[in-house]
Amino acid sequence: MPVNDRSLVGQEVAGYYIEDIVGKGGMAVVYLALDPRLSRRVALKILNPVLSVDDRFRQRFILESRTVASIEHPNIIPIYEANADDDGVLYIAMRYVDGLDLRRLIYDRGALPIGQGNQIFAQVAAALDAAHAHDLIHRDVKPANILLAGDHVYLTDFGITKHRTSISGLTQTDQFIGTPRYMSPEQINKEHIDGRCDQYALACVTYEALSGRLPFQRDNDIALLWAHLAEQPTPLSQVRPELPLEVDRVMMRALAKSPEQRYPTCTAFVSALRDAISGHSVELSPPPAPVARPAKEKKAGRPGRLPLVLFTVVAAVAAMALVALLIMTQKGDSWSRYQSTVAAPVTFDYPAGWTARTHGDLFALASPHVGEFEGMFVSGAAADWTAVNQVITGDPDNAVGVYVQVSDALSAGANSAQMKATLEGLLPGEIVVDQPVPDRAGDSDATRYDGSLRDRNSGNRLGFVSYVIDRKPKPVLVMYFCAKNRCDDATQSRVRQSVTLS
Repeated sequence: MPVNDRSLVGQEVAGYYIEDIVGKGGMAVVYLALDPRLSRRVALKILNPVLSVDDRFRQRFILESRTVASIEHPNIIPIYEANADDDGVLYIAMRYVDGLDLRRLIYDRGALPIGQGNQIFAQVAAALDAAHAHDLIHRDVKPANILLAGDHVYLTDFGITKHRTSISGLTQTDQFIGTPRYMSPEQINKEHIDGRCDQYALACVTYEALSGRLPFQRDNDIALLWAHLAEQPTPLSQVRPELPLEVDRVMMRALAKSPEQRYPTCTAFVSALRDAISGHSVELSPPPAPVARPAKEKKAGRPGRLPLVLFTVVAAVAAMALVALLIMTQKGDSWSRYQSTVAAPVTFDYPAGWTARTHGDLFALASPHVGEFEGMFVSGAAADWTAVNQVITGDPDNAVGVYVQVSDALSAGANSAQMKATLEGLLPGEIVVDQPVPDRAGDSDATRYDGSLRDRNSGNRLGFVSYVIDRKPKPVLVMYFCAKNRCDDATQSRVRQSVTLS
């Protein structure tokens, strides 16, 4: 059964009549559907058929989805049915909530009012503790999974969870491990997890909701995961000065690297946060985990002045070296942001040394050589590469840029052959496209297509990493290109992570 395009709209699946697509990810498509038996609309999540091949996954998925369905809690999205259709494809029917998710609310309004934030956090914490009481761990708590129906909050996406007693991940490929922006250290290290990993993710969401920024913001996923493992976020009271210092102690405990140092429940965390915000005293964070000592220790002698001075000098030199390294790393790391237009209904970051240009209502482009590339892209398949070839051969490091376009011809469910045919009608040159990979662009589910553009006359080539994002009324193509065989570099990662649909 195809689930990666709109082919099911207007069709019947497992007794439900599909009306529209409301969400899409690498592992599932969520449809708005009508249940004619009860005359109600539902959100019907249909999982990628590849997943149903794993018998263990299929059995555990149905079992755990039904376990979630048995939890009667006002803040857990009600699940009506979880099963496999006649073709073996897995699906979940759940309540359809016509409202914003927290991700969109933060994007639209920035940092939330404290009172509103407290109401949201309390309801999410209650939902998580209820799930944990049934030995279910969410593992992917993030703003996009927090639905807002007025003042009422629903936590969703419990259909892909992990039982506390599970030995390994849900699939042999261990695909469902969470979202890097909110992932706990124990998830990153693939250690034993319990409900406290959800508390860590909730603390990340809380930080973002109250500050308008993530606790850790890095240029690529590797640096982001390392930050979760080894670094501390900027204290929340520094980002939002009206918050008292006690809030930092609460957040430090909920974001502790070791689960043993966190609060016993999510509700305990949120209650402590509320008390701290209101000015009530809160307990201090638990002491940090003991530092491992070397295998051999010298006998302690009488402390002298020289070792203390030497230690101070060494520490100062190390600090200076770290500062110098940071300065060198961040030198020139200045970025600008493209603002949404009709031609490119997205925002994204690009290096400040580049120039961004919107060509009518056709496309947007950002590049150090925007003029040369604009002339090429606007001409389509019959483009003259002469000016671009001079850049590729004379200034290859700057033969780079970001290209954005919307088109009815695009589909996030296209295979490589279909995508090649589509791009040959949109872009200049001979197109090569690798197999699609489910991915994300910013906070949006996307399909990634790597490939290249080649000038048929000179043979010069531009590699690209592109993302197709489903967006109504037309899908969006965000493409990063460079004069290399592969363009999966730090700039591409920063651009990808910064993409936000308008």
